[in-house]
Amino acid sequence: MIKKTTAFYVVLVGSLASFMAAYTSNAVTMALPELARVFHLSNILQNWTINLYLLTMAVLSVPFGKICAQKGLKKSFFYGALVFFIGTAGIIMAANTEMLLLFRFIQAIGSAAIFVSSVSMIVKAVPNNQRGRALGINIASVYIGLSLAPVLGGSLTYNFGWESIFAITLPVSFIVVVLTYLKIKEEWKLDANDPIDIKGSVFYGIGISAFMYGFTELHTLTGQAITAVGVIFLIIFIYYELKQKYPIFNVRLYKNHKFLSSNIASVISYISIFSVSTIINYHFQYILGWNAQMTGLILISMPIMQAIVTPQSGKLSDLINPQKLSALGMGLATIAILILTTMDDSTSVYIIIIALMIGGVGYGLFSSPNTNTIMSSVPPNETTMASAAVATMRVIGQTLSIGILTVIFAFVMGNVAITPSVYPQLSESCHLALICSTVLGVISVLVSLVGMNSDDKLNTTQR
Repeated sequence: MIKKTTAFYVVLVGSLASFMAAYTSNAVTMALPELARVFHLSNILQNWTINLYLLTMAVLSVPFGKICAQKGLKKSFFYGALVFFIGTAGIIMAANTEMLLLFRFIQAIGSAAIFVSSVSMIVKAVPNNQRGRALGINIASVYIGLSLAPVLGGSLTYNFGWESIFAITLPVSFIVVVLTYLKIKEEWKLDANDPIDIKGSVFYGIGISAFMYGFTELHTLTGQAITAVGVIFLIIFIYYELKQKYPIFNVRLYKNHKFLSSNIASVISYISIFSVSTIINYHFQYILGWNAQMTGLILISMPIMQAIVTPQSGKLSDLINPQKLSALGMGLATIAILILTTMDDSTSVYIIIIALMIGGVGYGLFSSPNTNTIMSSVPPNETTMASAAVATMRVIGQTLSIGILTVIFAFVMGNVAITPSVYPQLSESCHLALICSTVLGVISVLVSLVGMNSDDKLNTTQR
């Protein structure tokens, strides 16, 4: 019997850690112009400051799903938070581009362990009839992190330098590590005696790395070749895993149509939504000449609405069909992006804020019910696999979102520093990216609707 106090602390530390990881992921966007100035980064390298973090998480989330289940969810979460702390401290002390990217990589390792283990711990520790609400709180913490990232990231960068956006997370990291060690005594292990599928992990790691890296270089022949290699290795991975008694990831879970459709809807939604804040940031800081602090005040509108709506949508998903909420939410988010496609240097800032707020409400309605559907459509012993799927879909979607933006930039602008002479091309690039996001949003809505009509049942007895 899990103690009520344990459930409370699991949700607390999981939400704090999710907040921390989301904040550092998004706040760096506000510091990109400053990082470019300090480290002499091209527009391609600026995007890779974000992509490296996401790519690392995508590669590690799947094997971590199995490793965390075997070694223990609490133990994995604890060490994930500790590694995140070390990576963050290293970023602050970075003296050159290589050190910056190295410690960003270490930070991402910690984030991967945090995201995979935290959701699974919540599913295991919280009563079934409160699962949606608890997941809603956890996901809301992500959006609170995203909400504070533009304002804090912009203000701190403007007033104290880029290092400060990472420095303020160190106390939060420390609190998470201490509370996890002192307050969570229970441990959750699944399939503790199963062997780790090393070969499957290697196939997956090579495949997803090659695919995602190649995708960001898709405008070149080399990028196209690397992408093809990635696809081949991912096909080999799926074929190999189907034959394994103890796979690193149970791909048979995708035979459940609700699990499949919700994962597809999730990855497409992230591809559609994630680059919007980067696009708006470029529009205000470069094209309109605003500073990072003022830009942050505009960007806060979308994630703050997500933070308000997400816990309520999580609670609703315990009562009504979660995929209905997901489809409705993604529909609203798509309308918001469609409005933003009309944006130019004469567009009223109020129109942009309204569009961002609509998008925030929509994505808040989508995200928590979508996660609840994924976690509720697998057997109890597969929760870490489902959690790994949630984390992997998120980071793949985020990486591909920035990847599409990078490819569009490369085609329209080339690999150049962003200066006033290329602002017309920058504006054109952002417009094309928003059109792509709108189309992808429509596809995500349709996939959610298809999954809603599936005959597969949701599992409400995870514990």
